Amino acid sequence: MIKFVLNRFLLSIPTLLAILTIVFLIARVIPGDPASVILGDSASQEALENLRHRLGLDQSLIQQYIQFITGVFRGNLGDSLVSGTSVMREVLNVLPYTIDLTIAGVLIGIVFGVPLGILTALYRNSFLDFIARILSLIGLSFPAFYSAILLIIVFSLQLGWFPVISSGNLLDPVQRLHHLILPACNLGLIMVAYVTRATRSSMLDVLREDYMRTAKAKGIPGMVILFRHALRNALIPIITVIGLYIGVLVGNSVLTEIVFNRPGLGKLIIGALNQRDYTMLQGLMVVYSIIIVITNLITDLTYGFSDPRVKYS
Repeated sequence: MIKFVLNRFLLSIPTLLAILTIVFLIARVIPGDPASVILGDSASQEALENLRHRLGLDQSLIQQYIQFITGVFRGNLGDSLVSGTSVMREVLNVLPYTIDLTIAGVLIGIVFGVPLGILTALYRNSFLDFIARILSLIGLSFPAFYSAILLIIVFSLQLGWFPVISSGNLLDPVQRLHHLILPACNLGLIMVAYVTRATRSSMLDVLREDYMRTAKAKGIPGMVILFRHALRNALIPIITVIGLYIGVLVGNSVLTEIVFNRPGLGKLIIGALNQRDYTMLQGLMVVYSIIIVITNLITDLTYGFSDPRVKYS
């Protein structure tokens, strides 16, 4: 197992370097001068040259790339052009809010999506299956910002159960959870739809296999067959979908944070775009890239724990 974990970790390093290289090239090779975009067309030549020197844009592309990569691995993402504070400090101040939101959405998707997918597979073409498929289709069709607005109108404005502005004090777990419930449900409903459909499809494929009929013929109890034989063999596609759509949830969290006026990476991105904070945008792209790589690594490791054959393949 240690060798398997180490191999997967080492394989993720070239992936991370490739993504960081793409982020670097996007920020520097696209048409247009970043200094002119930040300061505007009316800026003096002296101001433009000073900003280019501050951003390191007056150096060669190779020098910029080396400084960028070494800075990332040292945890230095530069300083914000607007506030002058460290980008890493700004990110760390709001990252717990985004992590809370994403993890809560994933947990809601797993806790409700997997059992619902199992039930719809066991009772295929029943009334329960029909309702679950309709609801999952609705969940896939609703944009995150639209469902967030509906939740605010119903549960915050009309019922008054949750605050409209979902921030919460990180040092107060009760308040933190109370402010998290509504935005987490918004993301979780989307995740439930994905997980339900993936679980149903994977379970239907497994239930048709010959070894399932053999297990029934041997008189093995139904719950043992369901969880030990059926669900365990159906886990790989389910884990794949969950891993893929964690990245989708991270993207949807941007819209959710904006609608709920919640601190997080999403609000930092919007603020950096509005203020043309080139350094902040680049740093946030790096943070999102690292999150996706870590998510894929965890998904890959989960394959090995759920299916021992993966460790030896």
